[in-house]
Amino acid sequence: TNNATKTIDQFVRKLASFGVQAEPWQVVTSATATAHLLKQQHPQGGTVYVVGETGLIQILAEAGFRHSGKNPLAVVVGMDRHLTYEKLKQATLLIRSGVPFIGTNPDKTFPTPKGLVPGTGAVLAALEAASDTPPQVIGKPSPLMYRFALERLDTTLEETLIVGDRLETDIAGAQALSSPCALVLSGVTTREQAAAWQPAPEMIAENLAAVIRSLG
Repeated sequence: TNNATKTIDQFVRKLASFGVQAEPWQVVTSATATAHLLKQQHPQGGTVYVVGETGLIQILAEAGFRHSGKNPLAVVVGMDRHLTYEKLKQATLLIRSGVPFIGTNPDKTFPTPKGLVPGTGAVLAALEAASDTPPQVIGKPSPLMYRFALERLDTTLEETLIVGDRLETDIAGAQALSSPCALVLSGVTTREQAAAWQPAPEMIAENLAAVIRSLG
């Protein structure tokens, strides 16, 4: 998932509430992929300035990266429903000073029961405009996220079906990697939007259950 707001344990519990039993290693988020990248670049850990919620801060901390604005190794930006002007200002000043700018995911909107609201991509756009610096995005459609997940699964692209509900992230990323993909219409994408997308996904289904049935 591109959602970087929750911890791995929270996702495991959420899946369990749907009757899906998952081990923590089977959950890959844009936050864990970001922590993985930072660990590769800075094995010793260090400080990072985080614009994001508890899930992102905790996952980074578990990888050895403490949230601080003092000499950070990077500015890491995710979904933040407690965003303030002060956070945007501090992040902008750090990025303008040369600190690397990392975004967990590019999703411009975030689905809620009331409709779509601003997502991480909207925050990244604001910071890019203020700092004149584009972020390095880790989550889908970036290949970094997919390759990290494939490492966890120990599978190849050819034998892996990538399933998602968002064309510009899930499906675009899968197609960029030339991986088989399935679009489900149970999320943010309408059937009309799916029909207009080129190249078309290998499969378009109403929901995940329909995908599984078609594979059986």
